[in-house]
Amino acid sequence: MKRVLLTGASGGVGTRLRQLLRPLYPELILSDLKAPADLRSDETFIQADLADAAAIEKACEGVDGIVHLGGYSVEGPWETILSANIIGCHNLFEAARKKGVKRVVFASSNHVMGFHPRAKKIGIEAVPKPDTRYGLSKLFGEGLGSLYAHKHNIGVLSIRIGNFGDKPIDERRLAIWLKPDDLVQLIRIGLEKPGLVYDVVYGMSDNKRAWWDNSHALSLGYRPNGKSEDFAAEAVEAQKKLPKDPVGDYFQGGSPFCSQEFAGDFEKLKKLS
Repeated sequence: MKRVLLTGASGGVGTRLRQLLRPLYPELILSDLKAPADLRSDETFIQADLADAAAIEKACEGVDGIVHLGGYSVEGPWETILSANIIGCHNLFEAARKKGVKRVVFASSNHVMGFHPRAKKIGIEAVPKPDTRYGLSKLFGEGLGSLYAHKHNIGVLSIRIGNFGDKPIDERRLAIWLKPDDLVQLIRIGLEKPGLVYDVVYGMSDNKRAWWDNSHALSLGYRPNGKSEDFAAEAVEAQKKLPKDPVGDYFQGGSPFCSQEFAGDFEKLKKLS
């Protein structure tokens, strides 16, 4: 990969990845609705709205690989999710096809699987159970990735990102924490691994309390070095200060993703799970 496009470059994850990916991909192109506040003079930025197909095509010109972080990253109204995460994601993959992009790393989310119970460990073969319109849009993105991989010969890796940060700050994050360096390792697999067609992995570090079986990522060469258990005492203590949420505390998606707008039969769901 010589020329790599990073969408969503001004967001929280994108800002951190700018620093970590630059040494690996010197021709790193940044894109977002607005330029990063700390954009350096030696960085290349292309302003583009994902909902603007022509603008996204322009951003993909001459690109070898894409790390697609762009979109609306929390729950929102359907119109917002539709524009940024569904239409925008389609525009991105279609632009990649038209411009001959070889690889796309798609930032999916753990919220694709949010209504699985925490007591049950799941792998990538588990039935998706999105917990929000946001999670649903990420499932759509995974489907797009599969379509464009198999039909249009673009290698795609979908990473169901857990919680990206320097350390886990509560009990839920002890299970789903993703150290920044470990995300970079997964991105490199998506951009560089020979023979990749389409794969899905969980974006988590070496977490003793994990709810996910990430053996498929290990089979692709992933070797996480972050260990959430190193922060367990601090995270468990912080959990004591958080309000109880029966629905959010039961399901993997947590609060507020599972509990917000919840009108389901909680007891029935617990029996089914």
